[in-house]
Amino acid sequence: MSSLKKLAMRGAMWTIIGFGGIQILRFGNNLILTRLLKPEYFGLMALVATLRVGLELFSDIGIAQNIINSKRGDEPAFLNTAWTLQVIRGVVIWIICLVLSFPAAKFYNDERLVWLIPIALFYSVVDGFTSTSIHTLHRHMELGKLSFYELALQTCYFSTLCILVWFYPNIWTLAIGTVIAGIYKLVSSYWLIPKYTHRFTWEPDAVKEILSFGKWMFIASALMFAAEQADRLVLAKILSFQMLGVYTVAYTLASIPREVIKQLSYKVIFPTISQQADLPRAILREKILRQRWLILLGTAIVLAFLTTIGDLLVAVLYDKRYADATWMMPILCTGIWFSLLFYTISPALLAISKPLYSAQSNFARFGVIILGVPLAYYSFGTLGAIIVIAFSDLPLYIVNLYGLWQEKLFCFAQDIQATIFFIGVLTLCLLIRYSLGFGLPIQTLL
Repeated sequence: MSSLKKLAMRGAMWTIIGFGGIQILRFGNNLILTRLLKPEYFGLMALVATLRVGLELFSDIGIAQNIINSKRGDEPAFLNTAWTLQVIRGVVIWIICLVLSFPAAKFYNDERLVWLIPIALFYSVVDGFTSTSIHTLHRHMELGKLSFYELALQTCYFSTLCILVWFYPNIWTLAIGTVIAGIYKLVSSYWLIPKYTHRFTWEPDAVKEILSFGKWMFIASALMFAAEQADRLVLAKILSFQMLGVYTVAYTLASIPREVIKQLSYKVIFPTISQQADLPRAILREKILRQRWLILLGTAIVLAFLTTIGDLLVAVLYDKRYADATWMMPILCTGIWFSLLFYTISPALLAISKPLYSAQSNFARFGVIILGVPLAYYSFGTLGAIIVIAFSDLPLYIVNLYGLWQEKLFCFAQDIQATIFFIGVLTLCLLIRYSLGFGLPIQTLL
């Protein structure tokens, strides 16, 4: 077994362990907070978080990807220049949020947003000063150390947030908690690598390289926001914040398999393919598909199981205020499959410096969300909107498939086989559930 393959497998193991631990912590934190706070608070913070992610992605110049992918990714001058750009970006994001807070409050008819947005989004300023050591560990695939770090960081943050909410159960505590998360990350990031420091630097060659790659990352990231976060922006306008909070709970649980694959995509698949990007396309494709097949089989089983029992989990773990999440879960889980197909192969296009295909894929999903969700809602109600959101990953996948075909990395045959396997496992799980007398996951709708 090659050293790179061993490194990738070890990285995948640590990513799953670390991210799995974080998801368990997040799930426990969510259960506690949903009992202490009103559902509408989660709807409001989902909107605020969406605005923050949007501003970050719309200003993304690919700093992390540059450090991972660039041949100069270990040079101090390059790293300090990247850090300087990161600091500037964080400040700019917060200034923009100050300008947007009042119009957003008017548009969504809630004056609390005038202060919620600036308070919560001060996280971007704090995060701008965070050390690039995190990206350096990604570059060298030291994912064991990184997983422990992220797990410890989230443990400290979630513990602090639960204590604060216990004493001050209001929306402002959630906003301030976001800033506290940024402070924890800022301070701890400088402890990751000994003698790893930063100073303000502006090296023209480094700036040119970062921005040259970043112009495509900007487009891809902006459209990624439009694709992945537009549902909350649309739903916040057409639904109550309470229903948006319920949707957020269902979507968060349904998205666990996708989030795991996204972590593997960024931390393992992308760096691994980047180190082999110079291989002939036929050889590169064969290497990718061989490892991807195992990932798809594993995630198909997990997703089928979650689709089958997701509504039961919601019913047992959450109170009656979140009852609508029971029928949302299986619908959202089913559509996640196309997202898994996308994230297990899309890093290949980024690794060969073709991020434009990802931008086009995200634009396709954005179009479905922005046009299809309001139309489905006004025609079929909340159910119609949820169905459109669930299957909005299909156009994302189809456009990416075209890019893979253009670049001689086509994987459609493997995707068909994996999809048949997923449908088979899902059907078996549903039959077992029905035979045990639990009905179907969408029983409340029927």
